[in-house]
Amino acid sequence: MRHKGIRGWKRAAFWLLCFSGWWEAVGAQIRYTIAEEVKEGSVVGNIAKDLGFDLSRIADRKLRIASESSRQHFGVDSDKGELTVSGRIDREALCGQNVKCLLPLQIVIEEPLQLHRVEIEIQDINDNAPNFHTKDGVLKIAESAAVGSRFPLESAEDPDVGKNSLKSYSLNNNEHFRLNVKSFEGGRKVPELILDKPLDREKQPVHKLILTALDGGDPVRSGTTLIKIIVEDINDNEPQFELQTYKASVQESAAAGVTVVTIKATDLDEGINGEIQYYFGVHTPDQVKEVFSVNPDSGEITVIGKLDHEATSSYTFDVCAKDKGQPKLEGHSSVQVLVIDENDNPPEIILTSLPNPVPENASVGTVVALINVLDLDSGENGKVDLKIPPKFPFKLKPSFDNHYSLVTESVLDRESNPEYNIDITATDSGSPTLKTVKTINVKVLDVNDNAPVFSQPSYNVYIKENNVAGASLFSVAALDSDVDKNAMLTYSLVDSKVNQVPASSYFYINSENGTIYSMSSFDYEKLKILDVIVQAKDHGSPSLSSNATVHVFILDQNDNAPAVIYPSAVMGSASHQRMPRSAKAGHLVTKVTAVDADSGHNAWISYRLAEAVDASLFSVNLHTGEVRTKRSVSEQDDSSQRLLIEIKDNGEPVQSTTVTVDVLIEDGFHEPVSDYRKKSAEVSKKSGKITLYLIISLASVSLLCLMTFFILLVKCARGSRGSSSCCIRRSESGYKNPNRNLQIQLNTDGPIKYVEVLGGDMMSQSQSFGSYLSPMSEFSDFTLVKPSSTTDFTDTLNVLDASLPDSTWKFESQQVRMSRNII
Repeated sequence: MRHKGIRGWKRAAFWLLCFSGWWEAVGAQIRYTIAEEVKEGSVVGNIAKDLGFDLSRIADRKLRIASESSRQHFGVDSDKGELTVSGRIDREALCGQNVKCLLPLQIVIEEPLQLHRVEIEIQDINDNAPNFHTKDGVLKIAESAAVGSRFPLESAEDPDVGKNSLKSYSLNNNEHFRLNVKSFEGGRKVPELILDKPLDREKQPVHKLILTALDGGDPVRSGTTLIKIIVEDINDNEPQFELQTYKASVQESAAAGVTVVTIKATDLDEGINGEIQYYFGVHTPDQVKEVFSVNPDSGEITVIGKLDHEATSSYTFDVCAKDKGQPKLEGHSSVQVLVIDENDNPPEIILTSLPNPVPENASVGTVVALINVLDLDSGENGKVDLKIPPKFPFKLKPSFDNHYSLVTESVLDRESNPEYNIDITATDSGSPTLKTVKTINVKVLDVNDNAPVFSQPSYNVYIKENNVAGASLFSVAALDSDVDKNAMLTYSLVDSKVNQVPASSYFYINSENGTIYSMSSFDYEKLKILDVIVQAKDHGSPSLSSNATVHVFILDQNDNAPAVIYPSAVMGSASHQRMPRSAKAGHLVTKVTAVDADSGHNAWISYRLAEAVDASLFSVNLHTGEVRTKRSVSEQDDSSQRLLIEIKDNGEPVQSTTVTVDVLIEDGFHEPVSDYRKKSAEVSKKSGKITLYLIISLASVSLLCLMTFFILLVKCARGSRGSSSCCIRRSESGYKNPNRNLQIQLNTDGPIKYVEVLGGDMMSQSQSFGSYLSPMSEFSDFTLVKPSSTTDFTDTLNVLDASLPDSTWKFESQQVRMSRNII
């Protein structure tokens, strides 16, 4: 409507200019003044009257308005000649902002044709309020704008003029802005905002102001516009975390990818200034980065590595939030992550000190080792119970927190258990329960508490006589249950005597291996048994020792030839025997008696007739040595017969001897041997010479025995038990030559006296034979008849003992006792 009004006004002005000259020629100009917006039909004026026309003729003259634009607003009443308002008159549409609004009318009157110009001044009324083209204006101001900055605003328009036009602006109350109005030529007023207080987009991102334009009409009209001030952001706010410290917990068995905590920050800025990304702090240790990661967009902190409560029970690290502004601003916070313990570590047994070897005589309660038990877990998972099996002589003694002492609980014996492998079991209280077993070795040190022990309490050693001196005889062995120097043994011979001679004179023992060597050669016939005491002594401190007895038995060798006891050849080169020529077959001529100092088979003697003048007359018994006639003696037989009798032993090699017997055959000798038993009185007379010798010998032997008994009694009182028993043995025997092994007993049976010879001691097997004294023997030789019991003629044998060499009486101790009787 506004544009149409302007165009109409321009058209009217054109006509006005075209007809202005003519207007002046035809008549005076008429001006009417009316207010705009008058009602339709309102009379502006009587134009016919004002132009001087006759009202009666006005209809005939056809009064009309020539201008097209004017026709829209005015009309002419042809009957009355009045100019009336035919349409709404809007001064603002017709004249715009011009102060005067003249609307020219061209009035045409015909007959005669006349043109008249009429001006209608349209007076403004306050029918328009000030108006803003933009009802909601937007003004963008950076929050960094300085105080005093000016920001022009859109001006309001008021079509009214004069006092009805725009007069002033007003702004609603606010704390940041004030209004200033600038006036320009032509009365134009432009409002502007002045910043009185700094803007803060984060506090108030939008400010809404109402700008009011006021005119000068009555009543005053106004127009408003809403000014929306958008505070443009600058990156002046760093991101702010919701929490100053984030606290979270996570199981130490958490797998990779588990979210621990999500951090959140806000930035009061907007746009890229408010877009946030999350990072670890600059000084975050690599240890943390190996375990956790931060999602830069979401802020999720997740597990990426292996957690271990025992290695690190908690993590504390810094995080930052950075915006994307320029320059970038960042905010900071810290994160505390507690790693929750799980029972994933078995107890650990630590030997604070290695087990010390313990002497076996250590007192109860001796500390063996110091033990510390450690469980890296915490709480119940870290409580540990420590035990050892009850079978060991040790116990655990708590000292202080998780520290124990392994002490002895009973007496130790290295010989029973030289070492102990003790299983120590540590069990925690977690669920499930974990345990650890550690074996420690405890060695028991030896103490010299065991004496050496021989393999047997006594040893029997057999040695052949005539052995080579220095030869190894036997080795004894002893064991010591101890070890090292406590078990190192030294062998020695105890200072004892054998037949009044120190044992060291007979034997030597190797101190290291116990081998016994002979120091001399032994003679069975002189010494049959030796008892040697060997001592084994260890090197401990104090040293301990034990003894063993070695019984050395000398074995007989066939080193002695048989010795002829009867007939004795000391009184001549041959023995002389008599026999009657009337002797019959089987007559006992004599009995050859011999002994062998050897023993056993070596002492078994056999007799044989080696040579004879007449071998058909005599025979010799192989075992008894009896010489008998094989037939009756005849007158043709020589009166003198010489017999050579060979005596051999049973040894290897065979030893032998011979004896010569001369037999005298007498014609007048008729009394047989058996008659002598009946005539004991006659025999006693004929043997008086021998009896005298026997009495003298008996007296000598009795004196010698008495002296010997006295000496032995003194020795038994001073000596050993063996000597004492020796005294008893000697006192019980009828006759015992201390230097010989034969026991000779002199017996009697009526007129015939005979000697019984017993060979060897109680341990040996001896030979026994009897010798009868023949009353017919010219030289009082013995005639061996039969064995008998002890007689009163023991001392008689001393004569015979003195006449025989020592070798004649030696016997071996282990031979079978044999009795040989001569009848």
